[in-house]
Amino acid sequence: MNQIKQARLTRRRSKPASRKIEQMISDIIFRHVKDLVFIMEVEAGYRFRYLFANENGLHHAGMLAADIGKTMEEVLPPYVSVPLQKHYIKAVNTGKEVVFHDEISLENDLLVHGETRLSPIMDEEGIVQYVVAVTRDITETMIEKHRLIESEQRYRSLVDHNLDAVFSIDLKGKILDVNPAAQLMTGYTVKQLKTKKITSLVCESDLPLFHTVLADTKVGNAKESLDCRFMDRKGKFLTVHLKTIPVVIHSEIKGMYIILRDLSEQAKSTELIKYMAFHDQLTGLRNRRALLEHLDDLVKNKKKHDSEFALLFIDIDRFKYLNDTLGHLVGDQILKQVAERLVEIQKENCTVYRQGGDEFVIVLEDTGRQIAGEFAQKVLSRFNDSFYFNSQEYYITPSIGISLYPNDGKDAETLIKNADEALYSVKEKGKAHYQFYRTEMNATGVNVITLEAHLRKAIERNELELYYQPQIDLATKEITSFEALLRWNNSELGFISPAEFIPLAEDTGLIIPIGNWVIDKACRQIKEWTEKADKPIRIAVNISPKQFLQIDLVRIIKNSIEQYSIDPSLLEIEITEGAMQDTKETIPILKKLKDLGIKISVDDFGTGYSSLSYLKQFPIDVLKIDQSFIRDIKYNGKDAAIITTIIHLGKSLGMEVIAEGVEEQGQVDFLVGVDCEKAQGYYFARPLKVRDAEEQFILN
Repeated sequence: MNQIKQARLTRRRSKPASRKIEQMISDIIFRHVKDLVFIMEVEAGYRFRYLFANENGLHHAGMLAADIGKTMEEVLPPYVSVPLQKHYIKAVNTGKEVVFHDEISLENDLLVHGETRLSPIMDEEGIVQYVVAVTRDITETMIEKHRLIESEQRYRSLVDHNLDAVFSIDLKGKILDVNPAAQLMTGYTVKQLKTKKITSLVCESDLPLFHTVLADTKVGNAKESLDCRFMDRKGKFLTVHLKTIPVVIHSEIKGMYIILRDLSEQAKSTELIKYMAFHDQLTGLRNRRALLEHLDDLVKNKKKHDSEFALLFIDIDRFKYLNDTLGHLVGDQILKQVAERLVEIQKENCTVYRQGGDEFVIVLEDTGRQIAGEFAQKVLSRFNDSFYFNSQEYYITPSIGISLYPNDGKDAETLIKNADEALYSVKEKGKAHYQFYRTEMNATGVNVITLEAHLRKAIERNELELYYQPQIDLATKEITSFEALLRWNNSELGFISPAEFIPLAEDTGLIIPIGNWVIDKACRQIKEWTEKADKPIRIAVNISPKQFLQIDLVRIIKNSIEQYSIDPSLLEIEITEGAMQDTKETIPILKKLKDLGIKISVDDFGTGYSSLSYLKQFPIDVLKIDQSFIRDIKYNGKDAAIITTIIHLGKSLGMEVIAEGVEEQGQVDFLVGVDCEKAQGYYFARPLKVRDAEEQFILN
C-alpha cells in the first residue's frame, strides 16, 4: 500500500516537472533557434493573425512584441503582406505544406536568402485553423549552389568554346562527352561518338604510342605527346597534336581529357597570318613591314656587292579631298586601281608596296639615278589615263620622291624618310612630278621639328615678346598708335624670324594660345601707356585666319578689355584679306567685335583677292597699304596710281589709311602729297622694345 501511495505521489510531482521541461523545449525551439518562427491563426476571409513569433522572427520582420495579436495586414506593409498572403492562402486551400524562397535585406544591407515552410494545422474536421511558418537562412547553401553552377558553366565554357577538340573518356577509353570542336574535326555527332572508344579513332600504326600515353596519364601524369594521326568519319587521317589531362575527383583518377589540335588547319592559319602580316588587306600589295624587311635584306646584301638601289615614295595628290568628297568606298576603289596600275608597270627587280593611306613605295634593285628617274617618269605617264568608278571618271596624279642607296641613306628608315622629304618638296612645288632627295631637305625638316618642340614651350619659358612700331600722323607728326609685332628669342636657338615660326604656329594650331597671349599683352600695354602718356594710345595686333575663326575669340578679347579697364577703341584688330573671303563666317565675328567698340583694320590691303564688296559689307575702320606698293613708288607709275586710288577710296568711305614699309624721304613726300593720313616703317622707327618705345615716343 505504501508503494502505491508513493507512486501516486511521484506521478503528481512529475507533472509540473514535465510541463517545465516542455516549456524549456518550447523556448529552445521557438525562441532561441536562428530560424524565424511564426504561428498564425486563420480567420474568415483569409485573414491571418499573429499568435506567436520568436525573437528572431520579430527582429527580422521589424515587429514589436505588441504586434502579437494583430493581423498580417496591420503589421506588414502591402508590398510585403500581399505576396506573402498568397502563399498562406495556398497552404490553407490545399492543406499541404508550402515551400517558397525569398530574399531578406538586413540592416547592414546584407542580402540573406530565406527558405520558408508553411505547415497548415487542421482541426478534427480537416479545416485549417493555424499556419506555422518557419523561415531558414539558406544563404550559404545558395552561395555554394551558385558557385557550383558558375564553376560548371566556367568548365563548360572552357571546353565548349575551345578551338581544339576535347574528348572526355573513362579509364577504359570509352568516350563520355565531347565539345563542338571534336564533332567538327571528326564529322561525328555527340551521340555517335559516345558509342565509341577513343582508340577506334586512332591510326593503327600510332596505337602503341597512344596506349603508352594513356597508361602514363592513368597514373596521374598530364602528357603532351608527339604528333599522331586521327581518322574522321570519312576515313581521312588528320595529323593532330595530342595532349592528355587526368580527371581527379577526391584524390582518385576517374578518367581523362584528350585534347587534339588539327595541325593541318594550324598550318593554313599560320600561312594566312604570315600573309596578312606582310600584305595590305585592301590592295593585296606588300605592306610597310614587308618593305622594311626587304630593305634590310637589300642593305645587308648590297654592302657585300657594293651596288645601288632606288626607293620611290609615291603619294596621290589631293586624295584626302577626293576621299572626303566622294566617300571612303570610292576612295578605297581608287586605291585598288592605283595599286593595279603600279603592279602593271612592275618589272624584274621591282617591288610595289603600300606604305599606308594613299602612300605607295616602289623599290628598284640594281638601279642608279638615271634609270630611277626614267621609271618615275613612266609612273607619272601611267596616270595620264583617267580612273573609273560607277561610270564616273576621275583624274588622279601622283607626286614622287626618290632616295638612292647608299648616297641618301644606309638603312631602311633613313631611305624612307629621305624619300618622304623629297616628296614633301614636290608637294610644295606644285605636285604631279618627281624629285630626288637633296641633303639640305633633311636639314630643313630637322629644323621644323626642333622649332615646334621649342615653340610649344615658348610662352611658359617667357621667350615671346611684343615689339612696337609707331604709326606717324603725316600731317601733325604725332604718334598716337602702334602696331604690335611678335618676336621670339629662344634660349638655345636665339632670335627666330617670324617668317619661320608664324607659319609653323599656324600649321600646328599653336597660333591660338600664342594669339591669345598677344591680345592680353597688348591690352595691358594700352593701359600702361595711356596712363603714362596721359592721352589715348592705340595698339594694333595681327589676328591670323585660324585664330580669327576660333569660337572664343570675341569672349577672349572682351575679357582682356574688361580685365585692364581700357577703352575698346584703343585696341585695333588687323585681319588679312584672305580671312574675309568666307563672308558667312567673317561678318558675324566682325560685327560682334565692332559692337565691343574695337577698331578693325585690313592688313596688306591690295595684295590679296581684293573686292570692293568687302569694304561695303564689313565694318572696317582702317586700310593698311602693303609695303610692296610703297617700295617702288618713285619708279613705278602703276604703284603710285594704286596707292592714290586706295587713299581716295579709304577717305571716301570714312576709313583711316596707313602706309606700311616707308623707308625713304621720297616715299614720305609722295604720301603727304596724296594726303595719306599715317605711315610706319624704318624711316621713322624700327619695331622697338617697350622701354625704347616709351623713351622715344611715349614719355616725350
